[in-house]
Amino acid sequence: MKPFGQDFHFARTLGLEMVERADGRCVMAIDIERERHFNPQGAAHGGVAYSLADSAMGGAVTSLLPDDRWCATLEIKFNYHARVVEGRLTCEAKVLHLGKRIANIDARLYQDDKLVSSANGNFAIFAAPTA
Repeated sequence: MKPFGQDFHFARTLGLEMVERADGRCVMAIDIERERHFNPQGAAHGGVAYSLADSAMGGAVTSLLPDDRWCATLEIKFNYHARVVEGRLTCEAKVLHLGKRIANIDARLYQDDKLVSSANGNFAIFAAPTA
């Protein structure tokens, strides 16, 4: 399986964590902290949940790709169902369709076993750049 590291500055800044990844599925999580992730209205900024989903969706796709193929987000339809507060936020992403050039992925985000957000996205699949 193609490696999918979260060891880049943006992921570290948010606190994204890989939980498990294999066979077109990826689970990632983040521990939501008031001082680090909240907006002025007293809930986690929507971009935090979106970034978690985008990363998990990419992890799901890359778990199916050979080393010479990469992916990138084309579009994501993201729905916010409930306010995200302090605590663990988990995203479960699953590839619904993997074509030669486009993959479609579904994601669900949970906090305390409650569905708080959902997403569906399309990712482009292309040749990995050479050095």
